[in-house]
Amino acid sequence: MNILKTNFGQLKDQDIALFTLSNTNGVEVKITNYGATITSIKVPGANGNIETITCGFDTLESYFSEAYKNNSPYFGGTVGRYCSQIKNAEFSLNGKTFQLAKNAGDNNLHGGVEGFDKKIWEASLVDSKDASAIKMTLLSQDLEEGFPGNVEVSVSFTLNNNNELTIQYEGAPDQDTPLSLTNHTYFNLSGFSENIENHIAKVFSDKRLATDETGAATGEILNVEGEADDLREGKMIGDVHKQMNDGFEHFYIFDADDSKLKHTASITDPNTKRRLDVYTTEPCMLLYTGKYTSDDLQRENGQKFGKYRGFCCETHRYPNGPNIEGAPKSVTKAGDTFKSTTIFKFGW
Repeated sequence: MNILKTNFGQLKDQDIALFTLSNTNGVEVKITNYGATITSIKVPGANGNIETITCGFDTLESYFSEAYKNNSPYFGGTVGRYCSQIKNAEFSLNGKTFQLAKNAGDNNLHGGVEGFDKKIWEASLVDSKDASAIKMTLLSQDLEEGFPGNVEVSVSFTLNNNNELTIQYEGAPDQDTPLSLTNHTYFNLSGFSENIENHIAKVFSDKRLATDETGAATGEILNVEGEADDLREGKMIGDVHKQMNDGFEHFYIFDADDSKLKHTASITDPNTKRRLDVYTTEPCMLLYTGKYTSDDLQRENGQKFGKYRGFCCETHRYPNGPNIEGAPKSVTKAGDTFKSTTIFKFGW
């Protein structure tokens, strides 16, 4: 197990670092403390070829290009305070209404104009004999982006020799506040030799949240049993796209018990035999197949991104949770600790 730290550039007169975590099987994960962002993951395939399987960039400057800023795909970022959309960019808590930035039509998206994915985090190495691990911390101040309370936030990334990348989040607020953190990595298990429509997707749920015309969750729970988007037995993504006449942006929901890891998804590329299994303590997972990703985006080496060129498995609390009665743990109380764990396990 190994960790390499290199310079990734400068931002606001601060040095930005890039950490490379690697294991003995050829898996490599690169993470920068700008946005606690995964910039790349490399994984072997069945033929032994080690290839990059995630969208992202090799230079800090690329995250500030006009093409990237205009499209805002959040490649690999740690998203917070509250990921996904909050309806009308507002919520009420303890008798007070809080107004947020309207950065997705009239809604708030992924924490606002300057969410956690655009912050400079403090990074430190974590001692571990059998894994490569780093921890990043951040203080989110009271009324930052409109959210109440100061919150001490941490996210830890751990890569082991079982080819598991474990992401653990914690948040300690001094006031009641909505918290829902996720990682926004886009995967293409073919190594970008083709788009992701030939991938076979399994999601182990028969329920998802309904969304309105703006993309915000309404709180209504839909049963997908027997429908095109019932993925419990596994379906080719492209086949479902054709049936739905659209890409996936589906919030599948699971049992709300957050004390145990749940196996929520398994996605496979038949050609390279690469597989991604997702485990989480969270009650919800967004399967997103990149239908809005700009075709103008590419890695510096010419690796093409774009529509249907990467999928996300974003694990989190209910989107629009602060406005949905009964949404599990959308608000973390003062003195309590937000905790969340997600594991991305790679196979080939």
